Amino acid sequence: MTATAEPVVPKRRHLNGISEIRTYFRTNRQPIYFVGPTAFNLLGIDRWVRNFEYVAYYDSWDGAHPRVFTPKNKPFVKFESSEQINNYLLRDPEVQGYFARRGGVPMVAMVFFDEETEEICRELGYDLILPPDSLRRRLDSKIVTTQLGNEAGAPSVPNVLGHADSYGELDVLSISNGLGSDLVVQTPYGDSGKTTFFIASEADWDKFADDIIGQELKVMKRINNKAAAVEACITRHGTIVGPFMTDLTGYPELTPYKGGWCGNDLFPEALSEEHRATAIAHVRKLGDRLAQEGYKGFLEIDVLIDLDTDEVYLGELNPRISGASSMTNVTAGAYADVPLFLFHLLEFMDVDYTVDVEEINERWRELAAVDVWAQLIMKETVDSVERIITAPRTGTYRLAADGTLSFTRVTNDWHEITQEDEAFFLRVYAADDYRFKGADLGILVTKGRMQTADGLTERCRQYIAGIRADYLSEPMDKPPPVLPTVYVK
Repeated sequence: MTATAEPVVPKRRHLNGISEIRTYFRTNRQPIYFVGPTAFNLLGIDRWVRNFEYVAYYDSWDGAHPRVFTPKNKPFVKFESSEQINNYLLRDPEVQGYFARRGGVPMVAMVFFDEETEEICRELGYDLILPPDSLRRRLDSKIVTTQLGNEAGAPSVPNVLGHADSYGELDVLSISNGLGSDLVVQTPYGDSGKTTFFIASEADWDKFADDIIGQELKVMKRINNKAAAVEACITRHGTIVGPFMTDLTGYPELTPYKGGWCGNDLFPEALSEEHRATAIAHVRKLGDRLAQEGYKGFLEIDVLIDLDTDEVYLGELNPRISGASSMTNVTAGAYADVPLFLFHLLEFMDVDYTVDVEEINERWRELAAVDVWAQLIMKETVDSVERIITAPRTGTYRLAADGTLSFTRVTNDWHEITQEDEAFFLRVYAADDYRFKGADLGILVTKGRMQTADGLTERCRQYIAGIRADYLSEPMDKPPPVLPTVYVK
């Protein structure tokens, strides 16, 4: 009697260390896509990952980027969110045809998604390589972040969680918890520039009351602080922490929103050695706590340094790929090992791997001493609607000694920028699109700092003036519906 042979089960591939991980991605055969309004957030990852492509609604290169696909037929749709843009792209016949021509089961990453996105991917057989929307939404709450951080030993600025439907109720809540009357009040969800309110009087309350009443609130003591942002990746081996960078916030030259994020500076002195060590510890503790909730992969965290007490506090959590990724992925740590996002990919790919998280975190902390980068997120600041006649091209620009800015060449990303008088500008809205308050005109990335303790640098102001001078637009007699802003940190 002949024995029945057992089926041969392929052995799952194991990658041992950074060298094998790097080789694995350079020979990758799995089609992976970043889907978004533009290609900005993960631009340049295609340098590291074979078969990595971008599907974008706005073609910033006018067809010149070899790995950016934009559908040609785009009838006007009044989108209300970036999620709607992404869902539109996934359902678009041209995009589906593009995926089919390239073959394989598409792995799809994006910044913003929702339950509809998940359903579309299930229907079409796409692999959405992100934590579940239900988990992400729960963790996205500033209230939940505070609670989990406290549990993990990563404290927030002195605060109380509660409700207030009048200024009197807010005053009682804050005074009874030792927070004083100069307050920062946050509602659970949304861009911090639009859901963070500075309240020191009843007049301040009256200004923001409609946005606060009926909401669960995080009421914080207002501190004299310095903010820093950092991206991290929660892996099966622990939390890997990227470089810290300072935020550019609320500059009227860049954003119409008080408290609105409008860029980053990445430089060695962003945090002192002592603050950096404490902040890394806070981020790793929070990351490990989030892992217990089932979260894995990429996230962005803000930390606050109290300049009066020297305390380091946990700020906001953004459980997603973020607008700071452009900085994280060009740092010395990324080039010494691999960009942080590749660890996210490993968590969602059918591969086992081994890395020493302690060693990586220590090496990246040491290499932070050599990185100096900056980016500007340029929004329309004027409260009007105009049709764009001409717009600056996407590519490399050079800043002359007299402060004039000129276009030098079309380039695919900012990875080749080496000098402070060079910058890469990624255009969002082009000719025949519309400028309106809050619209994201584009992103500028360069070497060197854009902000000091005194505010924006002169070089920064020259870059802003140079890019804005390249926009020519005309007022509309009857303003049309406009598209949403597409970048939220």
